[in-house]
Amino acid sequence: MPPKKAPAQEKKVLLGRPSNNLKIGIVGLPNVGKSSFFNALSNTDLGKAANFPYATINPEEARIPVPDPRFDWLCDLYKPVSRVPAFLTCIDIAGLTAGASTGAGLGNSFLSHVRAVDGIFQVVRAFDDAEVIHVEGDVDPIRDMEIIQTELRLKDIEWVEKQLDGLKRSGRSLGNTSLADKAKKEEIATVEKVLKTLTVDNKDVRKGEWTNKEAIVNGLSLLTAKPVTYLVNLSERDYARKKNKWLPKIKAWIDTNNPGDALIPFSVALEERLSSLSDEEKAEAQKEGAHSALGKITQAGYASLDLIRYFTCGPDEVRAWTIRRGTKAPQAAGVIHSDFENKFVCGEIMTFADLKEYGSEAAVKAAGKLRQQGKPYEMVDGDIAYWKAGA
Repeated sequence: MPPKKAPAQEKKVLLGRPSNNLKIGIVGLPNVGKSSFFNALSNTDLGKAANFPYATINPEEARIPVPDPRFDWLCDLYKPVSRVPAFLTCIDIAGLTAGASTGAGLGNSFLSHVRAVDGIFQVVRAFDDAEVIHVEGDVDPIRDMEIIQTELRLKDIEWVEKQLDGLKRSGRSLGNTSLADKAKKEEIATVEKVLKTLTVDNKDVRKGEWTNKEAIVNGLSLLTAKPVTYLVNLSERDYARKKNKWLPKIKAWIDTNNPGDALIPFSVALEERLSSLSDEEKAEAQKEGAHSALGKITQAGYASLDLIRYFTCGPDEVRAWTIRRGTKAPQAAGVIHSDFENKFVCGEIMTFADLKEYGSEAAVKAAGKLRQQGKPYEMVDGDIAYWKAGA
């Protein structure tokens, strides 16, 4: 007898909205440097940086270009008239305080703004400055992270209990025969599992194991399902010497509570100083060791949302198109125009690595590396694509 095939591993559900137009919100307690970070990131003064809580009430929004050396290389090769990189949409959200889940401070407004974004940049203050007040009285990033985690979880628990109560009321008369009744029972079981993850397992929803059968979790729009990148705001001196008493403790807290989440140290003070310099002065400052972390932060935020990009290239335009990981070729083509998806024929695709190795499209084609891909093809980050669509 031939050996039995191993059962196919069930695909895990991709948390979040099925969209390529995703947003990341800057979250943290008041006066930790959120708005100053937003200003430096977007090179504007939209965020109201001020030394008092709730300086930002209505969230500000900016589109930030995502640095990518592949895009720069393609522009050098094609020398196009137009250059359009990938962008990350970033939103500055008002500061959260303890008790936000019950409406304290700007609690309800804050949490609705967090619900509207797809990922979180959590800014954590790890610098001492007597002139910048801390809403909790002293600097303690571990306490600050616990406050935010607790408030987001409490709001999720309240939301899930309400949803579960409604589902159970409507599910009292469910039978075992119809597919609709079975689907409703599966939905109730999934929501019960979400509640258990938050209360019994004491974990954020994004740290749970969710299969495609449990995709209903995305419909709940939960705060703790959103990916988090922790940004630790250091003094310029600590950032330059890469030492701070809080960093090991913050890393240990993340490893214990949310293992796998990214931690990026940076300095708002340095970023503010660099943003005011000319290009020549910035280059000189970098020679002296003043390196900005904004590019790394933008790339980390983009990746945390499971976003990738493919390129279209030519003398008129080199452009990076943002799609979600796992997107098939027709849907990737549809990002350019819906007709490309509706009338999809195929895609001519080469990898960035092949183009860089061979140096030109003609050489890639001659080496047999230009591939025709049909509807089942799953796009890979860095693909270079030419779409063919029917009339």
